Amino acid sequence: MKPVCLVIGAGAGIGGTVAKRFARGGYHVVLSRRSDKQGLDEMVRDIESEGGSAVGHLINAVEPGAIEALIKETSEAGPIEVVVFNLGAQIGTRPLAATSLKQFELGWRMACFVLFRAAQAAMPTMVQNGKGCFLVTSSTAAMRGNEGQHAHAAAMGGRRMLCQSLNAEFGSKGIHIAHIVVDGPVDAPDTLGKMMGPENFAELRRTAGGRDGLLDPAQIADTYWHVAHQHRSAWSFELDLRPWSELPWWNDKPQPTAKI
Repeated sequence: MKPVCLVIGAGAGIGGTVAKRFARGGYHVVLSRRSDKQGLDEMVRDIESEGGSAVGHLINAVEPGAIEALIKETSEAGPIEVVVFNLGAQIGTRPLAATSLKQFELGWRMACFVLFRAAQAAMPTMVQNGKGCFLVTSSTAAMRGNEGQHAHAAAMGGRRMLCQSLNAEFGSKGIHIAHIVVDGPVDAPDTLGKMMGPENFAELRRTAGGRDGLLDPAQIADTYWHVAHQHRSAWSFELDLRPWSELPWWNDKPQPTAKI
């Protein structure tokens, strides 16, 4: 029986590329995303065409019971050894007065509440087996608030603290929690590219110093793979990734993000 990797937020950028990396490494991969069944099916076919094993699910993770049902169904294929929590929580750059209560709450639900529910559903089996790994994608907003990022910064800051709390409780039980800060733009035409628009995305590529001036999803995926397979005598809890042409979050000036 193959080990199982569940990817929550398997879009065409980080999530889908990480799923393909784990499939190449011998995992049965379960991909979930909110929309675009055609894109999800293509991702599954790509994995299978390379000899991998995968299945896809469309779910709205914030709906009551959705993430719990997904984890229960996934567990029927075998114990989940790796959860990749890649659910985004970006609602765009909005002034305080233009950020509705519903938008602010939705950011928290996507960033924190679904992660809490996923951990609550998956942890008992991991603890029983004495092993498991939660890889949680995060962002610069978890480390620093920017103008217009009230909802996103609050949500991602909460995600970081939740990861710390999970690590404090479950690290000593053999469960590896990793909070991975993606500190820069990702070269993902189907995600960031759609958000920015083709022309703005092409300009970003040009001014960033070429394609390797953006975070390469395949290189990110290799990092996720490495972290998931670290020896437990030298686990990473928090690490950040950025391209060579970007200043780190603690030195860089706050930059406006793309408006949605």
